[in-house]
Amino acid sequence: MEAVTAHALRRRFGSVEALAGVDLAIPAGSVHGLLGPNGAGKTTLVRILTTLLRATDGTATVAGFDVRREPDRVRAHIGLVGQHAAVDEILSGRQNLEMFGRLYHLGRVAARARADALLAEFGLADTGTRAVSTYSGGMRRRLDLAASLITAPPVLFLDEPTTGLDPRSRGEVWDAVRALVAGGTTVLLTTQYLEEVDRLADQVTVIDHGRVIATGTPSALKGQLGGDRIDVVVADLVDLPATAALLARITGDTPDTDEDHRRVGVAVTDRMAALTATVRALADSGIAVDDVTLRRPTLDEVFLHLTATDSNSDAEKVTA
Repeated sequence: MEAVTAHALRRRFGSVEALAGVDLAIPAGSVHGLLGPNGAGKTTLVRILTTLLRATDGTATVAGFDVRREPDRVRAHIGLVGQHAAVDEILSGRQNLEMFGRLYHLGRVAARARADALLAEFGLADTGTRAVSTYSGGMRRRLDLAASLITAPPVLFLDEPTTGLDPRSRGEVWDAVRALVAGGTTVLLTTQYLEEVDRLADQVTVIDHGRVIATGTPSALKGQLGGDRIDVVVADLVDLPATAALLARITGDTPDTDEDHRRVGVAVTDRMAALTATVRALADSGIAVDDVTLRRPTLDEVFLHLTATDSNSDAEKVTA
């Protein structure tokens, strides 16, 4: 069952087409990552799906309800967490959640019970009586997530939920998202941190210039860059060209060079054979290295490759 769908969604602002026929299908109980450069149309798509903006053309459903014809029912079945926490710093964590409960027309007793349940669910029970101004960044974002779930909506939209957080706080938010999905919540996640999508998302959609240019699992999208890669960090920058030529001979592919980090990287097919050949050739050539790494491509590399391709051509959508 699909919790979120979009078919041929278009949105124009005057002569500018922010969305140019976007299709989307998100299974219930999954995390779907939405990636794209600034201005790609991510925010426009999320605003349409959350009924904050009407599409020019096309259709979309959320939790089984049409966003154009049934906006009230859509809003009753979603939660939305923006880039900035929406909680009151003067109030305590519990008071914030009780306030949101009353705004959603829960009775006083029901709002208090829901607040207590959410504080426990998000690991904030021991700090529920403290003012939010004393919370860490990760605690505030977890409280913000809790506030969006007062009515236990089946679909949650997260718009860059960990922007500005330190690594520990980001990890706390990731754990909270995983717990939500384990409980059956469907999550649409937009983020600038590709590591976040790699760790959380079951499927990824990449959009650019208002259209989908790739969709698939993080693993499948990374596989488009040739599976495994070898990175060599040379001890002396002067050896970078010779190392690139060596890797080109071994792999038959054109390596990428990064002078700032004295690194040469190239895609490989037979990972162990290529690694063995590279280490042997480096030793035979006398090139001193600081590191040799065999790894999978990162989503950052996939993202840069896909958006660079889309910027320079009318490449067809990639499905993986």
